[in-house]
Amino acid sequence: MKINHISTTAMLVTAMMATGCESLDYTPSDQMSGPAFWQTEDHARQAAVGMYSAMKAPWCFGMEFTFDMCSDLADGVSPWADISRGTSFSSASSGVQNHWQHLYELVHRANTVIREVSSMSVSQETKDRVTGEAKFLRAMAYFRMLNCWGGVPYYDETCDINEEFARLDAPRSTAEEIRRHVLEDLSDAITLLPVRWDDADLGRATKGAAYALRGKVYLYDRQWGHAVADFEEIVYNKHNDYGYALHEDYNDLFRLYNGRHSREMIFSIQSIDGNTAGNALDIVSYFGNKSTMRLIASNLIVPSTTLVDMYENSDGRPFSWDDVFPGFGSGDSSFRRRCLSVAINQGSTEITSTLDCDTTKVLDVYRKRDPRLCLNVITPYSHYLGTDAGSNPMDKQFVLADASQGGAPMEAMAFMRNSEGWNSYFWRKWIPTGNLDGYWGEYNRTPYEFPLIRLGDVLLMLSEAYNETGELDKAVEELNKVRRRACMPELCSGPSWLAVTTAEEMRRRIRRERAFELAGEGQRYWDLRRWGILAASVKDATDIFGDLMYTRSYQPRHELWPIPLVEMDRNRNLTQNTGWE
Repeated sequence: MKINHISTTAMLVTAMMATGCESLDYTPSDQMSGPAFWQTEDHARQAAVGMYSAMKAPWCFGMEFTFDMCSDLADGVSPWADISRGTSFSSASSGVQNHWQHLYELVHRANTVIREVSSMSVSQETKDRVTGEAKFLRAMAYFRMLNCWGGVPYYDETCDINEEFARLDAPRSTAEEIRRHVLEDLSDAITLLPVRWDDADLGRATKGAAYALRGKVYLYDRQWGHAVADFEEIVYNKHNDYGYALHEDYNDLFRLYNGRHSREMIFSIQSIDGNTAGNALDIVSYFGNKSTMRLIASNLIVPSTTLVDMYENSDGRPFSWDDVFPGFGSGDSSFRRRCLSVAINQGSTEITSTLDCDTTKVLDVYRKRDPRLCLNVITPYSHYLGTDAGSNPMDKQFVLADASQGGAPMEAMAFMRNSEGWNSYFWRKWIPTGNLDGYWGEYNRTPYEFPLIRLGDVLLMLSEAYNETGELDKAVEELNKVRRRACMPELCSGPSWLAVTTAEEMRRRIRRERAFELAGEGQRYWDLRRWGILAASVKDATDIFGDLMYTRSYQPRHELWPIPLVEMDRNRNLTQNTGWE
Protein backbone atom coordinates (compact mmCIF):
# COMPACT_ATOMS: atom_id res chain seq x y z
CA MET A 1 0.00 0.00 0.00
CA LYS A 2 1.38 3.35 -0.86
CA ILE A 3 1.55 5.74 2.03
CA ASN A 4 -0.30 8.27 -0.06
CA HIS A 5 -3.42 6.12 0.45
CA ILE A 6 -3.08 6.00 4.19
CA SER A 7 -4.92 9.02 5.50
CA THR A 8 -8.24 8.31 3.79
CA THR A 9 -8.30 4.63 4.61
CA ALA A 10 -7.12 5.09 8.17
CA MET A 11 -10.20 7.15 9.00
CA LEU A 12 -12.24 4.00 8.45
CA VAL A 13 -10.05 1.55 10.30
CA THR A 14 -8.07 3.22 13.05
CA ALA A 15 -9.06 3.21 16.68
CA MET A 16 -6.71 5.96 17.73
CA MET A 17 -7.09 9.64 17.04
CA ALA A 18 -3.98 11.84 17.08
CA THR A 19 -5.11 14.10 19.90
CA GLY A 20 -2.81 12.55 22.43
CA CYS A 21 -1.09 9.29 22.99
CA GLU A 22 0.40 8.01 26.17
CA SER A 23 -2.59 9.65 27.77
CA LEU A 24 -4.58 10.42 24.66
CA ASP A 25 -8.27 11.11 24.30
CA TYR A 26 -9.05 7.68 22.97
CA THR A 27 -12.27 6.83 21.18
CA PRO A 28 -12.58 3.19 20.09
CA SER A 29 -13.72 2.81 16.50
CA ASP A 30 -16.65 0.57 15.64
CA GLN A 31 -14.58 -0.88 12.84
CA MET A 32 -11.61 -1.98 14.95
CA SER A 33 -12.87 -2.37 18.48
CA GLY A 34 -15.19 -5.27 17.82
CA PRO A 35 -14.62 -8.82 16.58
CA ALA A 36 -16.31 -8.04 13.27
CA PHE A 37 -13.26 -6.15 12.05
CA TRP A 38 -10.35 -8.55 12.69
CA GLN A 39 -11.48 -11.22 10.24
CA THR A 40 -10.01 -11.03 6.73
CA GLU A 41 -6.79 -10.46 4.83
CA ASP A 42 -8.13 -7.05 3.86
CA HIS A 43 -8.76 -6.19 7.50
CA ALA A 44 -5.17 -7.03 8.38
CA ARG A 45 -4.00 -4.94 5.47
CA GLN A 46 -6.20 -2.00 6.48
CA ALA A 47 -4.96 -2.19 10.07
CA ALA A 48 -1.40 -1.80 8.79
CA VAL A 49 -2.49 1.32 6.91
CA GLY A 50 -3.43 3.03 10.16
CA MET A 51 0.10 2.63 11.50
CA TYR A 52 1.61 4.39 8.49
CA SER A 53 -0.93 7.16 8.87
CA ALA A 54 0.30 7.75 12.41
CA MET A 55 3.93 7.55 11.29
CA LYS A 56 3.61 10.25 8.63
CA ALA A 57 1.61 12.65 10.84
CA PRO A 58 3.39 16.02 11.12
CA TRP A 59 4.22 15.74 14.81
CA CYS A 60 5.44 12.16 14.41
CA PHE A 61 7.82 11.81 11.40
CA GLY A 62 6.01 14.02 8.89
CA MET A 63 8.06 17.12 9.76
CA GLU A 64 11.44 15.38 9.96
CA PHE A 65 13.04 18.02 7.72
CA THR A 66 12.29 20.75 10.29
CA PHE A 67 14.79 19.38 12.82
CA ASP A 68 17.62 21.04 10.92
CA MET A 69 16.58 24.32 12.55
CA CYS A 70 17.65 22.80 15.87
CA SER A 71 21.15 22.42 14.45
CA ASP A 72 23.80 24.66 12.88
CA LEU A 73 22.46 24.02 9.36
CA ALA A 74 19.29 26.11 9.48
CA ASP A 75 17.64 29.04 11.22
CA GLY A 76 13.95 29.49 11.76
CA VAL A 77 10.88 30.52 13.69
CA SER A 78 8.74 27.36 13.66
CA PRO A 79 8.10 24.66 14.78
CA TRP A 80 11.13 24.22 17.09
CA ALA A 81 12.03 27.83 17.97
CA ASP A 82 12.15 27.18 21.71
CA ILE A 83 14.47 24.19 21.33
CA SER A 84 16.56 25.88 18.64
CA ARG A 85 17.09 29.10 20.58
CA GLY A 86 17.28 27.46 23.98
CA THR A 87 15.82 30.42 25.79
CA SER A 88 12.24 29.22 26.25
CA PHE A 89 12.91 25.49 25.98
CA SER A 90 10.94 23.83 28.81
CA SER A 91 8.72 20.94 29.83
CA ALA A 92 5.78 23.06 28.64
CA SER A 93 7.14 23.46 25.08
CA SER A 94 4.38 22.51 22.65
CA GLY A 95 6.73 20.66 20.31
CA VAL A 96 8.02 18.50 23.15
CA GLN A 97 4.47 17.57 24.14
CA ASN A 98 3.25 17.01 20.59
CA HIS A 99 6.17 14.81 19.61
CA TRP A 100 5.70 12.67 22.74
CA GLN A 101 1.99 12.20 22.12
CA HIS A 102 2.27 11.35 18.45
CA LEU A 103 5.11 8.90 18.95
CA TYR A 104 3.01 7.07 21.52
CA GLU A 105 0.11 7.20 19.09
CA LEU A 106 2.25 5.19 16.69
CA VAL A 107 3.27 2.79 19.46
CA HIS A 108 -0.33 2.09 20.47
CA ARG A 109 -1.46 1.52 16.90
CA ALA A 110 1.41 -0.90 16.39
CA ASN A 111 0.58 -2.69 19.64
CA THR A 112 -3.06 -3.10 18.62
CA VAL A 113 -2.04 -4.59 15.28
CA ILE A 114 0.45 -7.04 16.82
CA ARG A 115 -2.05 -8.24 19.40
CA GLU A 116 -5.09 -8.58 17.17
CA VAL A 117 -3.45 -9.98 14.04
CA SER A 118 -1.93 -12.84 16.01
CA SER A 119 -5.35 -14.46 16.51
CA MET A 120 -6.81 -13.73 13.07
CA SER A 121 -7.80 -16.55 10.72
CA VAL A 122 -5.52 -15.38 7.92
CA SER A 123 -2.44 -16.83 6.26
CA GLN A 124 0.76 -17.06 8.25
CA GLU A 125 2.46 -14.98 5.57
CA THR A 126 0.02 -12.12 6.19
CA LYS A 127 0.44 -12.40 9.95
CA ASP A 128 4.22 -12.34 9.62
CA ARG A 129 4.38 -9.40 7.29
CA VAL A 130 1.91 -7.20 9.13
CA THR A 131 3.50 -8.06 12.47
CA GLY A 132 6.91 -7.26 11.00
CA GLU A 133 5.66 -3.87 9.85
CA ALA A 134 4.21 -3.14 13.28
CA LYS A 135 7.43 -4.07 15.06
CA PHE A 136 9.48 -1.96 12.67
CA LEU A 137 7.28 1.10 13.22
CA ARG A 138 7.13 0.55 16.98
CA ALA A 139 10.93 0.40 17.00
CA MET A 140 11.09 3.65 15.02
CA ALA A 141 8.91 5.37 17.59
CA TYR A 142 10.77 4.11 20.64
CA PHE A 143 14.17 4.85 19.06
CA ARG A 144 13.14 8.45 18.57
CA MET A 145 11.84 8.63 22.14
CA LEU A 146 15.15 7.20 23.34
CA ASN A 147 17.00 9.97 21.51
CA CYS A 148 14.71 12.69 22.82
CA TRP A 149 14.16 11.66 26.44
CA GLY A 150 16.33 8.66 27.23
CA GLY A 151 14.24 6.17 29.17
CA VAL A 152 10.45 6.38 28.75
CA PRO A 153 7.45 4.27 29.84
CA TYR A 154 7.36 1.09 27.78
CA TYR A 155 4.10 -0.39 26.57
CA ASP A 156 3.95 -3.44 24.33
CA GLU A 157 1.08 -5.39 22.78
CA THR A 158 -0.07 -6.68 26.18
CA CYS A 159 -1.33 -3.16 26.83
CA ASP A 160 -4.87 -2.98 25.40
CA ILE A 161 -5.56 0.72 24.91
CA ASN A 162 -9.31 0.05 24.81
CA GLU A 163 -9.18 -1.08 28.41
CA GLU A 164 -6.17 0.68 29.90
CA PHE A 165 -5.95 4.16 28.38
CA ALA A 166 -7.19 5.78 31.61
CA ARG A 167 -4.51 4.11 33.73
CA LEU A 168 -1.36 4.26 31.64
CA ASP A 169 0.91 4.92 34.59
CA ALA A 170 4.01 2.85 33.95
CA PRO A 171 7.24 4.33 35.31
CA ARG A 172 10.10 5.09 32.98
CA SER A 173 12.13 2.15 31.73
CA THR A 174 15.86 2.80 31.54
CA ALA A 175 17.47 3.91 28.29
CA GLU A 176 19.20 0.54 28.11
CA GLU A 177 15.89 -1.29 28.45
CA ILE A 178 14.28 0.81 25.71
CA ARG A 179 17.24 0.20 23.41
CA ARG A 180 17.01 -3.53 24.06
CA HIS A 181 13.31 -3.53 23.14
CA VAL A 182 14.05 -1.57 19.96
CA LEU A 183 16.75 -4.01 18.89
CA GLU A 184 14.49 -6.99 19.65
CA ASP A 185 11.69 -5.52 17.55
CA LEU A 186 14.03 -4.84 14.65
CA SER A 187 15.52 -8.33 14.83
CA ASP A 188 12.00 -9.74 14.65
CA ALA A 189 11.16 -7.40 11.77
CA ILE A 190 14.22 -8.59 9.84
CA THR A 191 12.94 -12.15 10.16
CA LEU A 192 9.34 -11.36 9.26
CA LEU A 193 9.52 -8.69 6.55
CA PRO A 194 10.00 -9.35 2.83
CA VAL A 195 13.01 -8.09 0.89
CA ARG A 196 10.63 -6.13 -1.31
CA TRP A 197 6.92 -5.62 -1.91
CA ASP A 198 4.99 -5.52 -5.15
CA ASP A 199 4.75 -2.11 -6.80
CA ALA A 200 1.22 -1.67 -5.45
CA ASP A 201 2.62 -1.81 -1.91
CA LEU A 202 5.59 0.45 -2.40
CA GLY A 203 6.44 2.35 0.77
CA ARG A 204 5.84 -0.43 3.27
CA ALA A 205 8.70 -1.44 5.57
CA THR A 206 11.10 -4.06 4.20
CA LYS A 207 13.80 -6.36 5.50
CA GLY A 208 16.45 -3.93 4.23
CA ALA A 209 14.82 -1.02 6.08
CA ALA A 210 14.89 -3.04 9.31
CA TYR A 211 18.59 -3.83 8.82
CA ALA A 212 19.33 -0.15 8.14
CA LEU A 213 17.45 1.06 11.21
CA ARG A 214 19.00 -1.58 13.44
CA GLY A 215 22.44 -0.57 12.18
CA LYS A 216 21.61 3.03 13.05
CA VAL A 217 20.56 2.03 16.57
CA TYR A 218 23.87 0.19 17.00
CA LEU A 219 25.78 3.17 15.59
CA TYR A 220 24.16 5.59 18.03
CA ASP A 221 25.11 3.21 20.87
CA ARG A 222 28.70 2.98 19.57
CA GLN A 223 28.38 -0.74 18.92
CA TRP A 224 30.50 -0.29 15.81
CA GLY A 225 30.95 -3.94 14.84
CA HIS A 226 27.23 -4.68 14.92
CA ALA A 227 26.57 -1.50 12.92
CA VAL A 228 29.10 -2.56 10.29
CA ALA A 229 27.46 -5.97 9.94
CA ASP A 230 23.96 -4.54 9.44
CA PHE A 231 25.03 -1.85 7.00
CA GLU A 232 27.22 -4.28 5.02
CA GLU A 233 24.24 -6.61 4.73
CA ILE A 234 22.29 -4.17 2.58
CA VAL A 235 25.17 -2.30 0.93
CA TYR A 236 26.90 -5.49 -0.24
CA ASN A 237 23.81 -7.75 -0.51
CA LYS A 238 25.28 -10.32 1.84
CA HIS A 239 22.28 -12.64 2.02
CA ASN A 240 19.69 -11.08 -0.28
CA ASP A 241 19.59 -8.91 -3.37
CA TYR A 242 18.18 -5.75 -1.81
CA GLY A 243 18.62 -3.73 -4.98
CA TYR A 244 19.65 -0.43 -3.39
CA ALA A 245 21.78 1.98 -5.42
CA LEU A 246 22.69 5.65 -5.29
CA HIS A 247 20.43 7.75 -7.46
CA GLU A 248 22.55 9.01 -10.33
CA ASP A 249 21.37 12.62 -10.07
CA TYR A 250 21.52 14.16 -6.57
CA ASN A 251 19.11 16.95 -7.51
CA ASP A 252 16.57 14.60 -9.07
CA LEU A 253 16.54 12.42 -5.95
CA PHE A 254 14.60 15.14 -4.13
CA ARG A 255 12.15 15.73 -6.96
CA LEU A 256 10.46 12.36 -7.28
CA TYR A 257 6.74 12.81 -7.81
CA ASN A 258 3.76 11.39 -9.67
CA GLY A 259 4.82 7.78 -9.19
CA ARG A 260 8.56 8.17 -9.76
CA HIS A 261 10.77 6.36 -7.28
CA SER A 262 14.44 5.67 -6.63
CA ARG A 263 16.43 2.64 -5.58
CA GLU A 264 18.24 4.90 -3.10
CA MET A 265 15.15 5.15 -0.92
CA ILE A 266 15.26 2.48 1.79
CA PHE A 267 12.28 3.75 3.78
CA SER A 268 10.42 6.85 2.71
CA ILE A 269 7.14 8.70 2.85
CA GLN A 270 5.41 8.40 -0.49
CA SER A 271 4.02 11.90 -0.85
CA ILE A 272 1.78 12.28 -3.87
CA ASP A 273 -0.91 14.53 -5.36
CA GLY A 274 -0.04 18.20 -5.24
CA ASN A 275 -3.48 19.56 -5.99
CA THR A 276 -6.74 19.20 -4.12
CA ALA A 277 -6.95 15.68 -2.75
CA GLY A 278 -3.33 15.04 -1.85
CA ASN A 279 -1.67 13.40 1.06
CA ALA A 280 1.69 15.09 0.54
CA LEU A 281 4.01 16.53 3.17
CA ASP A 282 3.86 20.22 4.00
CA ILE A 283 7.48 21.11 3.21
CA VAL A 284 7.00 24.32 1.23
CA SER A 285 5.21 26.11 4.08
CA TYR A 286 8.44 25.82 6.06
CA PHE A 287 11.15 25.80 3.37
CA GLY A 288 9.57 27.80 0.54
CA ASN A 289 9.90 31.42 -0.53
CA LYS A 290 7.24 33.88 -1.65
CA SER A 291 7.87 33.00 -5.27
CA THR A 292 6.85 29.44 -4.49
CA MET A 293 3.25 28.90 -5.53
CA ARG A 294 2.02 32.32 -4.27
CA LEU A 295 3.10 31.35 -0.76
CA ILE A 296 1.75 33.82 1.81
CA ALA A 297 3.38 32.75 5.08
CA SER A 298 6.84 31.55 4.18
CA ASN A 299 10.51 31.24 5.02
CA LEU A 300 9.85 29.73 8.43
CA ILE A 301 13.13 27.81 8.11
CA VAL A 302 16.10 29.04 6.05
CA PRO A 303 19.58 27.60 5.40
CA SER A 304 22.16 29.02 7.78
CA THR A 305 25.25 30.94 6.78
CA THR A 306 27.16 28.24 8.65
CA LEU A 307 25.87 25.61 6.23
CA VAL A 308 26.60 27.68 3.14
CA ASP A 309 30.10 28.65 4.27
CA MET A 310 30.87 25.02 5.13
CA TYR A 311 30.71 23.76 1.53
CA GLU A 312 34.13 23.23 -0.06
CA ASN A 313 35.46 24.71 -3.26
CA SER A 314 34.93 22.47 -6.28
CA ASP A 315 38.51 21.17 -6.04
CA GLY A 316 37.96 20.10 -2.45
CA ARG A 317 39.83 22.97 -0.80
CA PRO A 318 38.20 24.64 2.21
CA PHE A 319 36.23 27.76 1.27
CA SER A 320 37.01 31.20 2.69
CA TRP A 321 35.24 34.47 1.93
CA ASP A 322 38.53 36.29 2.44
CA ASP A 323 39.97 34.51 -0.60
CA VAL A 324 37.31 36.26 -2.69
CA PHE A 325 36.80 39.54 -0.83
CA PRO A 326 39.80 40.23 1.44
CA GLY A 327 38.49 41.55 4.74
CA PHE A 328 35.07 39.91 4.41
CA GLY A 329 35.75 37.68 7.39
CA SER A 330 36.23 40.64 9.72
CA GLY A 331 32.47 40.82 10.16
CA ASP A 332 32.09 44.39 8.87
CA SER A 333 28.46 44.47 7.77
CA SER A 334 28.83 47.65 5.69
CA PHE A 335 31.76 46.15 3.80
CA ARG A 336 29.79 42.98 3.08
CA ARG A 337 26.85 45.01 1.83
CA ARG A 338 29.10 46.90 -0.61
CA CYS A 339 30.41 43.59 -1.94
CA LEU A 340 27.02 41.91 -2.30
CA SER A 341 24.24 44.49 -2.81
CA VAL A 342 22.66 46.19 -5.80
CA ALA A 343 20.08 48.97 -6.23
CA ILE A 344 16.50 48.27 -7.31
CA ASN A 345 13.62 50.33 -8.58
CA GLN A 346 10.63 51.41 -6.49
CA GLY A 347 8.44 48.73 -7.98
CA SER A 348 10.92 45.99 -7.03
CA THR A 349 10.89 44.71 -10.60
CA GLU A 350 14.45 45.30 -11.79
CA ILE A 351 18.03 46.12 -10.86
CA THR A 352 18.76 49.79 -11.58
CA SER A 353 22.46 49.69 -10.67
CA THR A 354 24.92 47.02 -9.60
CA LEU A 355 26.74 49.69 -7.51
CA ASP A 356 30.03 48.18 -6.29
CA CYS A 357 28.73 44.62 -6.65
CA ASP A 358 30.18 42.34 -9.33
CA THR A 359 27.23 39.99 -9.57
CA THR A 360 29.14 37.46 -11.69
CA LYS A 361 31.84 37.31 -9.04
CA VAL A 362 29.21 36.81 -6.34
CA LEU A 363 27.58 34.04 -8.37
CA ASP A 364 30.96 32.34 -8.71
CA VAL A 365 31.39 32.39 -4.94
CA TYR A 366 28.64 29.76 -4.84
CA ARG A 367 28.66 27.98 -8.18
CA LYS A 368 32.41 27.19 -8.06
CA ARG A 369 31.86 25.14 -4.93
CA ASP A 370 30.56 21.68 -4.12
CA PRO A 371 27.62 21.31 -6.58
CA ARG A 372 25.34 20.29 -3.72
CA LEU A 373 25.47 23.87 -2.41
CA CYS A 374 23.57 25.37 -5.33
CA LEU A 375 21.27 22.36 -5.55
CA ASN A 376 20.31 22.72 -1.88
CA VAL A 377 20.28 26.51 -1.52
CA ILE A 378 18.99 29.51 -3.51
CA THR A 379 21.94 31.92 -3.49
CA PRO A 380 22.18 35.63 -4.43
CA TYR A 381 21.75 36.43 -8.14
CA SER A 382 20.78 32.87 -9.00
CA HIS A 383 17.44 32.09 -10.64
CA TYR A 384 14.51 30.03 -9.49
CA LEU A 385 11.41 29.10 -11.47
CA GLY A 386 8.55 30.15 -9.25
CA THR A 387 5.00 31.17 -10.13
CA ASP A 388 3.06 34.39 -10.47
CA ALA A 389 -0.17 35.19 -8.62
CA GLY A 390 -2.06 32.99 -11.06
CA SER A 391 0.20 30.01 -10.40
CA ASN A 392 1.80 30.31 -13.81
CA PRO A 393 5.53 29.52 -14.03
CA MET A 394 7.68 32.63 -13.76
CA ASP A 395 11.45 32.92 -13.64
CA LYS A 396 12.75 34.82 -10.59
CA GLN A 397 16.22 36.18 -9.90
CA PHE A 398 17.05 36.56 -6.22
CA VAL A 399 19.04 39.68 -5.35
CA LEU A 400 20.38 41.48 -2.29
CA ALA A 401 19.05 45.04 -2.31
CA ASP A 402 20.75 48.06 -0.76
CA ALA A 403 17.81 49.86 0.88
CA SER A 404 19.82 53.09 1.17
CA GLN A 405 19.70 53.42 -2.62
CA GLY A 406 15.89 53.61 -2.74
CA GLY A 407 13.51 51.00 -3.98
CA ALA A 408 11.28 48.79 -1.90
CA PRO A 409 12.55 45.25 -1.47
CA MET A 410 9.60 42.87 -1.44
CA GLU A 411 9.92 39.17 -0.71
CA ALA A 412 7.31 38.34 -3.34
CA MET A 413 9.57 39.84 -6.01
CA ALA A 414 12.39 37.41 -5.24
CA PHE A 415 14.62 39.43 -2.97
CA MET A 416 16.94 37.71 -0.52
CA ARG A 417 14.85 38.64 2.47
CA ASN A 418 12.42 36.43 4.29
CA SER A 419 9.17 37.18 6.10
CA GLU A 420 11.08 38.00 9.29
CA GLY A 421 13.09 40.65 7.47
CA TRP A 422 16.25 38.52 7.49
CA ASN A 423 18.67 38.84 4.56
CA SER A 424 18.93 35.08 4.47
CA TYR A 425 19.46 32.29 1.99
CA PHE A 426 16.50 30.18 0.87
CA TRP A 427 16.12 26.45 0.36
CA ARG A 428 16.13 25.05 -3.15
CA LYS A 429 16.12 21.43 -2.01
CA TRP A 430 12.55 20.11 -1.76
CA ILE A 431 11.08 23.24 -3.38
CA PRO A 432 9.11 22.49 -6.58
CA THR A 433 9.84 24.55 -9.65
CA GLY A 434 7.00 26.25 -11.48
CA ASN A 435 3.78 24.31 -11.07
CA LEU A 436 5.24 20.94 -12.15
CA ASP A 437 3.36 21.13 -15.46
CA GLY A 438 0.07 21.49 -13.62
CA TYR A 439 0.64 18.56 -11.27
CA TRP A 440 1.17 20.81 -8.28
CA GLY A 441 -1.40 23.38 -7.21
CA GLU A 442 -1.34 23.70 -3.41
CA TYR A 443 1.70 25.09 -1.61
CA ASN A 444 1.02 23.08 1.54
CA ARG A 445 1.19 19.78 -0.34
CA THR A 446 4.75 19.14 -1.53
CA PRO A 447 4.41 16.03 -3.72
CA TYR A 448 7.94 14.63 -3.40
CA GLU A 449 9.00 11.30 -1.94
CA PHE A 450 10.75 12.06 1.36
CA PRO A 451 13.45 9.70 2.70
CA LEU A 452 13.52 8.67 6.34
CA ILE A 453 16.37 6.27 5.51
CA ARG A 454 18.28 6.38 2.22
CA LEU A 455 21.41 4.70 0.91
CA GLY A 456 23.54 7.88 0.87
CA ASP A 457 22.96 8.19 4.62
CA VAL A 458 23.73 4.49 5.18
CA LEU A 459 27.03 4.73 3.26
CA LEU A 460 28.14 7.60 5.47
CA MET A 461 27.10 5.70 8.61
CA LEU A 462 29.00 2.65 7.37
CA SER A 463 32.02 4.88 6.74
CA GLU A 464 31.76 6.14 10.32
CA ALA A 465 31.51 2.63 11.75
CA TYR A 466 34.50 1.46 9.70
CA ASN A 467 36.52 4.44 10.89
CA GLU A 468 35.74 3.73 14.53
CA THR A 469 36.87 0.10 14.12
CA GLY A 470 40.21 1.11 12.64
CA GLU A 471 39.41 0.36 9.00
CA LEU A 472 40.36 3.74 7.55
CA ASP A 473 40.68 2.61 3.93
CA LYS A 474 37.19 1.13 3.95
CA ALA A 475 35.84 4.28 5.62
CA VAL A 476 37.36 6.42 2.86
CA GLU A 477 35.89 4.22 0.12
CA GLU A 478 32.32 4.41 1.45
CA LEU A 479 32.49 8.18 1.84
CA ASN A 480 34.00 8.54 -1.63
CA LYS A 481 30.97 6.80 -3.14
CA VAL A 482 28.89 9.73 -1.91
CA ARG A 483 31.43 12.31 -3.13
CA ARG A 484 31.63 10.69 -6.58
CA ARG A 485 27.89 11.04 -7.02
CA ALA A 486 28.21 14.71 -6.02
CA CYS A 487 31.01 15.21 -8.61
CA MET A 488 33.45 16.16 -5.86
CA PRO A 489 37.10 15.01 -5.81
CA GLU A 490 37.62 11.90 -3.73
CA LEU A 491 39.50 11.81 -0.47
CA CYS A 492 43.09 10.55 -0.71
CA SER A 493 43.06 11.15 -4.47
CA GLY A 494 46.26 13.21 -4.79
CA PRO A 495 46.25 16.83 -3.59
CA SER A 496 47.42 17.36 -0.04
CA TRP A 497 44.16 18.97 1.05
CA LEU A 498 42.33 15.72 0.27
CA ALA A 499 44.66 13.55 2.31
CA VAL A 500 43.31 11.66 5.32
CA THR A 501 45.79 9.77 7.48
CA THR A 502 44.19 9.41 10.92
CA ALA A 503 40.88 8.36 12.43
CA GLU A 504 40.39 11.84 13.87
CA GLU A 505 40.87 13.50 10.46
CA MET A 506 38.40 11.03 8.98
CA ARG A 507 35.96 11.69 11.80
CA ARG A 508 35.95 15.39 10.90
CA ARG A 509 35.51 14.56 7.21
CA ILE A 510 32.53 12.31 7.89
CA ARG A 511 30.82 14.93 10.04
CA ARG A 512 31.20 17.57 7.34
CA GLU A 513 30.18 15.22 4.53
CA ARG A 514 26.98 14.36 6.37
CA ALA A 515 26.20 18.08 6.53
CA PHE A 516 26.89 18.56 2.79
CA GLU A 517 24.87 15.52 1.76
CA LEU A 518 21.95 15.46 4.21
CA ALA A 519 21.16 19.17 4.58
CA GLY A 520 17.42 19.73 4.70
CA GLU A 521 16.65 16.15 5.76
CA GLY A 522 16.61 16.62 9.53
CA GLN A 523 19.56 14.38 10.46
CA ARG A 524 22.05 16.96 11.73
CA TYR A 525 20.49 17.64 15.15
CA TRP A 526 20.58 13.98 16.14
CA ASP A 527 24.14 13.69 14.80
CA LEU A 528 25.42 16.64 16.84
CA ARG A 529 23.93 15.23 20.01
CA ARG A 530 25.24 11.68 19.58
CA TRP A 531 28.72 13.02 18.71
CA GLY A 532 28.71 15.12 21.87
CA ILE A 533 29.32 18.37 19.99
CA LEU A 534 25.93 20.04 20.22
CA ALA A 535 27.27 22.63 22.67
CA ALA A 536 30.17 23.55 20.37
CA SER A 537 27.79 24.03 17.45
CA VAL A 538 25.51 26.56 19.17
CA LYS A 539 26.11 30.14 18.09
CA ASP A 540 23.93 33.14 17.28
CA ALA A 541 22.05 33.15 13.99
CA THR A 542 23.39 35.77 11.58
CA ASP A 543 22.37 36.70 8.05
CA ILE A 544 24.39 36.96 4.84
CA PHE A 545 25.76 40.35 5.88
CA GLY A 546 26.68 39.12 9.35
CA ASP A 547 23.82 40.95 11.07
CA LEU A 548 22.21 39.26 14.06
CA MET A 549 18.89 37.54 13.39
CA TYR A 550 18.47 36.04 16.87
CA THR A 551 20.50 34.62 19.73
CA ARG A 552 20.89 31.01 20.69
CA SER A 553 21.82 29.59 24.07
CA TYR A 554 22.90 26.20 25.36
CA GLN A 555 22.68 24.47 28.72
CA PRO A 556 23.90 20.94 29.53
CA ARG A 557 20.31 19.88 30.26
CA HIS A 558 19.47 20.44 26.58
CA GLU A 559 21.18 17.15 25.74
CA LEU A 560 17.95 15.41 26.74
CA TRP A 561 14.48 16.87 26.37
CA PRO A 562 12.31 17.40 29.44
CA ILE A 563 9.46 14.99 30.05
CA PRO A 564 6.36 17.02 29.05
CA LEU A 565 4.77 18.73 32.04
CA VAL A 566 1.28 17.54 31.16
CA GLU A 567 2.50 13.93 31.13
CA MET A 568 4.10 14.40 34.57
CA ASP A 569 0.73 15.62 35.82
CA ARG A 570 -1.12 12.67 34.29
CA ASN A 571 1.32 9.95 35.34
CA ARG A 572 2.66 10.46 38.85
CA ASN A 573 5.12 7.59 38.39
CA LEU A 574 7.16 9.59 35.88
CA THR A 575 10.44 11.18 36.93
CA GLN A 576 11.92 14.25 35.25
CA ASN A 577 15.25 14.40 33.38
CA THR A 578 18.23 15.97 35.13
CA GLY A 579 18.19 19.75 35.10
CA TRP A 580 14.48 20.03 34.29
CA GLU A 581 13.13 19.30 37.77
